[in-house]
Amino acid sequence: MSDLPDPLPLDPIDDPIDEPIDPATASPDHPPSSSAPATADSPFILQRPTPELPPPQNLPDETPFFHSIPPPPPPERIPHMGHIGILSLIAVAGLALAALLAQVGVSYHLFGVRNLTDAATDVHYTLGTEAVFYLLTLAGALVVFPLLWHKSLFAGLQWRADIAVRRSGYLVSAAIVCFILAMFDGLLMPGPVDAPIDRIFRMPGAAWILFAFGVTLAPFFEELGFRGFLLPALSTTFDWIAEKAAGELPHPIDENGHPQWSMPAMIVASVLTSILFAILHADQTGWSLGPFLLLVLVSLVLCGARLITRSLAASVLVHACYNFLLFSFMLIGTGGFKHLDKM
Repeated sequence: MSDLPDPLPLDPIDDPIDEPIDPATASPDHPPSSSAPATADSPFILQRPTPELPPPQNLPDETPFFHSIPPPPPPERIPHMGHIGILSLIAVAGLALAALLAQVGVSYHLFGVRNLTDAATDVHYTLGTEAVFYLLTLAGALVVFPLLWHKSLFAGLQWRADIAVRRSGYLVSAAIVCFILAMFDGLLMPGPVDAPIDRIFRMPGAAWILFAFGVTLAPFFEELGFRGFLLPALSTTFDWIAEKAAGELPHPIDENGHPQWSMPAMIVASVLTSILFAILHADQTGWSLGPFLLLVLVSLVLCGARLITRSLAASVLVHACYNFLLFSFMLIGTGGFKHLDKM
């Protein structure tokens, strides 16, 4: 008898799961030999189930998801000619309300005026009605355009007063150049002796009111309309027509969300804006050729200041300084507006 202990049965965990089991020799105490080859037909082989794969599909080259996204719309360039139309409607409403207020003033004999004929020659009514018209139009624009642009009126028009302050030296120099042009124009191509603007100056107390109005409200509102709305709208329209004719993409907006224009667009828009600006003031100088050409040249300088600096406040500063120089020259030449016959 051997002193060695009987061998223990193998641990079932050690059995390979792919071993075939021979039913003839298998017993609980003697596991089968692993020398027999495994066959697929053997019922005693543990086989893992094979997952069924879906049939291959022919995927398109591009996923339809990307075709369903429309291209982004081109950036909106503001202001454009549609905004000019809206501003015109606001201005018409403001003018009608200003005329109504003037009629109320006449009915109450304000400033001693008893009828509209006298009001047309009274500086309080002429300039007062114009000031009310400007203010009402501005109030309407402050309400309407932020709703359309999703930004304030002055942000949309590129007010940017900080640039005007930083470049004030250049801007004042531009105003001096305009004043020198006015002096030469007066010598070479003088206007009529008794122009409508001269008759307004001769009204009692009108000179000082015109001085104050000419260096404050007039430059601000005229620049707001001509260099704030009209000049950018004409530039955008020119580029839009050129892009459609050539089939090109729109010019990208800058980092501040403002449009960028081509050089031909800015030149054409500046010339058109300046002609319209001169036409607006031509009645004051009796439609004389010399003052008309001067107004065109001054307006071109104002357009250049607006476009180069991208600041509406810059053109307002040049305009106000130019008017201040003109009125100061008249003030000195007439002895403090006491001898208006010397004008």
